[in-house]
Amino acid sequence: MNAYAWIILVALLVEYGLNLVGNRLNLSSLQLALPDEFRGSFDDERYTKSQDYTRTKTRFSMVMASFDLALLLVFWLSGGFAWLDTWARGLGFGPLGSGLSFIGLLALGSRLIGLPSTLYATFAIEERFGFNRTTLSTFWQDQVKSLVLTVLLGGPLLAAILWLFNSLGEGAWLWCWAVTTLFTLVGMFLAPTWIMPLFNKFTPIEEGELKDAILAYARSVSFPLEGIFVIDGSKRSSKANAFFTGFGKSKRIALFDTLIEGQSTAELVAVVAHEIGHYKRKHILKSLAIGIAHFGVLFWMLSYFLQTPELFEAFGLDVSGTEGLPVYAGLLFFGLLLTPIELVLSVLMSAFSRKNEFEADAFAAQTTACAEDLISALKKLSLENLSNLTPHPFYVWLHHTHPPILARIAALRS
Repeated sequence: MNAYAWIILVALLVEYGLNLVGNRLNLSSLQLALPDEFRGSFDDERYTKSQDYTRTKTRFSMVMASFDLALLLVFWLSGGFAWLDTWARGLGFGPLGSGLSFIGLLALGSRLIGLPSTLYATFAIEERFGFNRTTLSTFWQDQVKSLVLTVLLGGPLLAAILWLFNSLGEGAWLWCWAVTTLFTLVGMFLAPTWIMPLFNKFTPIEEGELKDAILAYARSVSFPLEGIFVIDGSKRSSKANAFFTGFGKSKRIALFDTLIEGQSTAELVAVVAHEIGHYKRKHILKSLAIGIAHFGVLFWMLSYFLQTPELFEAFGLDVSGTEGLPVYAGLLFFGLLLTPIELVLSVLMSAFSRKNEFEADAFAAQTTACAEDLISALKKLSLENLSNLTPHPFYVWLHHTHPPILARIAALRS
């Protein structure tokens, strides 16, 4: 094993160790006594169930993380990547065909290996706690649709990146950055109207008190609301949610039908105000800009490591031939090499996201002139989704894109 192999191995083990410590601390922070803030919202039985749900999900995630790491190490150290590279080259399809075959087989194998855990999480864990409403038919339809979309959308993008790096040399990273940026922007416009409806039905909200209240609020904050939709989230889960998506004429606010069932009109307006707050505070544009800049730096770094034989040797590939270093394998190995950097970036982006959530909460409280409506809505969501009310600070720092519910309530009251 060379230096690159040791760096990647240590990075993978450190990331695994941090997640293990975070999960154990999170379980240890579960409190027997219901926080005073939630007395009257949670009963003891529901609170105990929420803690049981947290324990079950956490322990299952730890088992799966251990399995995934062990599988990766066994495949790597037994020469699996080298074998797959030899197989892909032997197909005789050239660099582009070999690359698509190499990455495609890895992606398909990963999806198939992950299916049992997905089935168990959906039909055992979520079923046990009363969330699952997915039928086997819907589950398999989702899997097929997701696979087809991956091939139809991800395939051409991957092919473009491979072709550019194989054909243009040093300047390829700039073209890859441009193509990926264009793909991202087009996807953000198409997703609300073409992709998401493949999985869920979006129905314009019915005329009545709720629609009138939301439109009145939108006008009060000068928000050009193109559409309010109800999404059939109950088709798959009893959990409730809401989200803002799209740009320009394709932007829309979607409320899960399960959310509407459990919230009052004032609470739903507060939830919509929070989503509009993300738009008004330019969180979506900021996140998009950061993401695009991130892509640029990654492609620039990738252009260097694709010319580094030691990275390929770390995974057992023979780089002594005249065929050159395989770009497709370099994409994967570079991703593993970035493990420590991506871990740091993930923590930073989670902190940025939590800051945005606080700002969107504040916007909702200020523009509705009633923080208690949003507080009430958040409490109901925590109750319905069996949220962990007392996550450990280290776990929050490592994983949470949203602040803990008690911190959000305290900020709203202040």
